[in-house]
Amino acid sequence: MKKVLIANRGEIAVRVVRACRDAGLGSVAVYADQDRDAPHARLADEAFALRGSTAADTYLDAGKLLALAAESGADAVHPGYGFLSEDAEFARAVTAAGLTWIGPPPEAIERLGDKVAAREIARRVDAPLAPGTERPVEGPDEVLDFARQHGLPLAIKAANGGGGRGLKVARTLAEIPELLESASREAAAAFGRGDCFVEKYLDRARHVETQCLADRHGTVVVVSTRDCSVQRRHQKLIEEAPAPFLTAEQEETLRSASRAILAEAGYVGAGTCEFLLGEDGTLSFLEVNTRLQVEHPVTEEITGIDLVLEQFRIADGEPLGYTDPVPRRGHSIEFRVNGEDVGRGFLPTPGTVTRWSPPAGPGIRVDTGMVAGTVVDGAFDSMLAKLIVTGADRRQALARARRALAEFTVEGVPTTLALARELLEVPAFTAEDPETGFAVHTRWLESDDCTVRVAPWEGGDSAAEDEAGGAGRLSYTVEVGGRRLEVALPGTLAAIGPAAGRAGGGSAPRRRPRASAAAAAAGGDALSSPMVGTVVKVAAVEGAQVAEGDVLFVIEAMKMEQQIKAHRAGVVHGVGVAVGASVSRGAALCEIRTAA
Repeated sequence: MKKVLIANRGEIAVRVVRACRDAGLGSVAVYADQDRDAPHARLADEAFALRGSTAADTYLDAGKLLALAAESGADAVHPGYGFLSEDAEFARAVTAAGLTWIGPPPEAIERLGDKVAAREIARRVDAPLAPGTERPVEGPDEVLDFARQHGLPLAIKAANGGGGRGLKVARTLAEIPELLESASREAAAAFGRGDCFVEKYLDRARHVETQCLADRHGTVVVVSTRDCSVQRRHQKLIEEAPAPFLTAEQEETLRSASRAILAEAGYVGAGTCEFLLGEDGTLSFLEVNTRLQVEHPVTEEITGIDLVLEQFRIADGEPLGYTDPVPRRGHSIEFRVNGEDVGRGFLPTPGTVTRWSPPAGPGIRVDTGMVAGTVVDGAFDSMLAKLIVTGADRRQALARARRALAEFTVEGVPTTLALARELLEVPAFTAEDPETGFAVHTRWLESDDCTVRVAPWEGGDSAAEDEAGGAGRLSYTVEVGGRRLEVALPGTLAAIGPAAGRAGGGSAPRRRPRASAAAAAAGGDALSSPMVGTVVKVAAVEGAQVAEGDVLFVIEAMKMEQQIKAHRAGVVHGVGVAVGASVSRGAALCEIRTAA
């Protein structure tokens, strides 16, 4: 390999750009319209516009990506995580184009990316498994039959993909049809397929996993274990390595099962085997993520192994050069910094980052694709950065995390930093022994057991933007053969128009968007959107009688769905949005009027 096209954005694209530089490889970034000034586009040796603003038109468009690989002269593709990283057809298209695919073989992606097929592989090698369906379900009746046979709660999961998208937990029979529909819709939007399967849900379980590497010569190594139990909506918020509070027997089961699963699947590359660990010590295989994980830095910090460089070496056919057990040192914890309003139910909140001041010092690493002035767009994931803190042991890592989180300052959008600071004062998370207080599980944050409360963000309309700073000039980004040039023009030349910014394959002028003003609620009747997003379902019917708590709309933003429920009983009037409509925070969706 000599030049790598990075088919991704944000912090993972920056991470791969830096690894390319360390390895002496050229790097090619690609960018959506709103990412034209993003760090990954600036840091790469070359950057090309994808000419679009949605995921479907940009980072999910395999044709555009391959065309830009050819135009740039790239001879390899790194998919990062998310987007097309677990798409077997994209992997095949990359290799068919004569390029090196920095990932597992397409056949392994198919075997393990389909969670039903992955469960069958796990069953063949005697990995621990909870009861589940052997194929995607046909409809709600099949899910109801499973629930009656195996009991509640149960998990409805997308057969393809990961990251918590397309995963719903049903605790009553009545909610199964709606949750199956929602899971299928999320899965189709995120992964292109809405197939779902069902498995018995282990309540109060921890999420533990193994970071693995496999080369083309038959060697499979478990690099480290991790714990990722602090989650919201089945999406990870805090991850640490090694996974604490495992018995020697449990760790050996994780390691042996992971090696057997990957060997059976013919796996090559970096991958993660995920498991649930029940309160009673029972382990159950969840899935394999056939890509680099978001939380890979904690493994790197305790082993000294650069996992992206290892991906490059494996893709080039080199042997790993080491075996289990991999020596480890210390303890590392990663905190995801998401653009979400924790106090309002983790509402994803797009806007402009007006101040970005990350921490530093011993044991501190920050992986990010953000700088002050970056516009956080609702079309993509809500993660802004990862704070990785490492110490000689878990106690020191937690102490350093308190310092780092106190230093970390972000303004302009709400973030999960406030929650992380609170969690570091809670014994259920910081306890040094499960027997004396450690009680975290995957639903802990959303349970009555968790007493942590974060006030709603009061930073104002985060999407509103003061354009005064740019009043005196217009700035254009011009792309010439993958090389980016910025041209600043006096404001009096504004009549040149946006077309000038596209000369030579460039993008539109860097005028930051001003959000639509939030619509005011009309008395107590109006039901308003709590977030900026896209309407994906309208259940409200003009003139229909509804009860308080009925779901009337579903809005998606930053890859998460939010149900909008009736705030009072009454009759629906003035339904003002349709499926596919974009709404601003505070926009009126309908009115619910009480009977006269």
